[in-house]
Formats: sequence, structure tokens, C-alpha cells
Amino acid sequence: MEGIIDKENERVRRFFGLLNNIEKKVERLACDNRPLFNGERFLTDREYSGRLKISRRCLQDYRDRGRIPYIQIDGKILYK
Repeated sequence: MEGIIDKENERVRRFFGLLNNIEKKVERLACDNRPLFNGERFLTDREYSGRLKISRRCLQDYRDRGRIPYIQIDGKILYK
């Protein structure tokens, strides 16, 4: 019989350590969450250029030439 399990028990410490990690991840996800527009997800220029592996300036050139679709809301450019 192990006796009383308290906060000094290794299993208890590990459990609360894992719980703390989960809490941090949930908080990070909550901060990164963006509301959807009619069920569609839009990307910022930083996110979109990162996915395409091009510079933000190149992305602007593509936009100016009509090569990629985008929307503008209150001066903010968003990409599908």
C-alpha cells in the first residue's frame, strides 16, 4: 500500500505539469482564433506569403496584377 498521495508524489506532479501544458496550449489557441466570414477562413498577407514561400512585396505585386483573389475590409487586405 502506497499510503497517502499528496502534492509531493511524482505521479501527482507529472499530472499537474501536463495539465499546465494543456492550459498554455488552450490559451494560445484561444488567442490565435479568428472569427470566420460566412464559414470561410481568410489569411493575412504574412500568413499567405508564408504559405506560398514568397515575400510580402511579391504578394502585393500578384495582387496588383490580378493574379490572386483578395478582399479589403477597412483597409485590411485578406486572402482566401
